[in-house]
Amino acid sequence: MARRRMIYEGKAKILYEGPEPGTIVQYFKDDATAFNAEKKDVIEGKGVLNNRLSEHFMTGLNSVGVPTHFIKRLNMREQLVKACEIIPLEVVVRNIAAGSMSKRLGIAEGTPLPRPIVEFYYKDDSLGDPLVSEDQIVAFQWANPQDLDEMVTMALRVNDFMSGLMFGVGIKLVDFKIEIGRLFEGDFQRLVLADEISPDSCRLWDMETGQKLDKDIFRHDLGNLADAYTEVATRLGVMPKKSSGTTGPTLVK
Repeated sequence: MARRRMIYEGKAKILYEGPEPGTIVQYFKDDATAFNAEKKDVIEGKGVLNNRLSEHFMTGLNSVGVPTHFIKRLNMREQLVKACEIIPLEVVVRNIAAGSMSKRLGIAEGTPLPRPIVEFYYKDDSLGDPLVSEDQIVAFQWANPQDLDEMVTMALRVNDFMSGLMFGVGIKLVDFKIEIGRLFEGDFQRLVLADEISPDSCRLWDMETGQKLDKDIFRHDLGNLADAYTEVATRLGVMPKKSSGTTGPTLVK
């Protein structure tokens, strides 16, 4: 498709004006960042993998009744999505203690939690995306109580779907973050899952070995990030297993 006007460039994606009103083209970059962009690199093929994996997850969620902004994949790096107003919060669901929760609460990484825990973080890179309470969210009018109830319900439904999907291919869904947007349709609005779901936004561990298959590999220099994402894509059937004699990954069309 012809290149259109750029709307926004973030750490991992570029947003372009869509071909029709109310649509956006989401382009996945190969850039990898960690620690609030203090660590940066370019991982060849990462954007292609995240595009295909996010398509896979969003399509599955749509099929089970979780509304998303996803419309269709356009090519190897771009997908068409519905334009929506992003609520300035990251919604994190945790099944196992890891990352900032372990550091903040002194819980050993890998400790199963008694139930999934939903946390909210205010989206502001200059502040380091701080953890915020529901009272703060309502007081500062980032979302109202009804929105919050709906966001928690949506996040837990995503967790149920993603946990089952990953369990079926031998992967633990440790935690993940999502973004939620307001989609305006005439005089009405509804909340939809937006942005992306990929190994960039999830912690994924192999169930048998505990091997990390997510961006922690890049954060902590644990190996090749593209290989880990390829492993996830292969297990999920997004990418076929390489047969002998092949010279690199071939994505399913």
